Amino acid sequence: MSAILLDSDLVHYEVLGRGKPVLFLHSWIGSWRYWIPNMQYVSNKFRAYSMDMWGYGDSAKNRKYSIKEQTELVVQFLDKLGIFKIAIVGHGLGALLAIELAKIMPDLVDRILAVSIPFEREMITPRLNNNSAADYMDFLVSKGMDVNAVMTEIPKTDQNAVIAISTESSHIDINPTINLDIGCLFVHGKNDPFISLPNSNQILQLPEKHHEIIFDQSGHFPMLEESSKFNRLLIDFLTLETGKNVREISLKEEWKRIVR
Repeated sequence: MSAILLDSDLVHYEVLGRGKPVLFLHSWIGSWRYWIPNMQYVSNKFRAYSMDMWGYGDSAKNRKYSIKEQTELVVQFLDKLGIFKIAIVGHGLGALLAIELAKIMPDLVDRILAVSIPFEREMITPRLNNNSAADYMDFLVSKGMDVNAVMTEIPKTDQNAVIAISTESSHIDINPTINLDIGCLFVHGKNDPFISLPNSNQILQLPEKHHEIIFDQSGHFPMLEESSKFNRLLIDFLTLETGKNVREISLKEEWKRIVR
């Protein structure tokens, strides 16, 4: 276990590999742990970091749970580790934080892979406001999905963190399609019960450097439900030459067939 102190509060993180840095940010449910297979997959080419947000996993339960405070946590974490340019892979809440970070510190973020991100607040299920963290798994779990990495960390979650973020998310304007001057790849599971799919107009309005891909057999956790496909896409995204259009990335037919 690795940890740093920020204003006397403990931040838990893990790191694997060597190379250019990439940061994995978890969703409203779970912790850093479910990113382990993806971190291992990219670790031969990249230095993969993952961290627990305030209120999650082994990080401090300190009531600093707003989107602004969680985003500031990421800023301070990267500064503490001496990282000044990074690719971010964010899931749900983590994807929202990645977008917010790119808005306020555009020079810090090289590119974003945003998984299961809402394009507007109405895309978030009302159940996010009404359930405990453990209850979410009743409708998030998909057939054949390995949930141990998610379930084992749920008891560590401060429910106040989930409530704070869900309440704030239902009242703010969420606009990940803002014209950021970086490559942004959006991944959605076709069967996600938590986040609705973006509509055709929202896809058409994506800026030139943004692109969306749908995983037909996934719900809220494409990285766990279609792991081989997700990892291949992840590597394609991370190794895309800086300045290249992210729309050049697709689910290549030759390996889509292999990993079905």
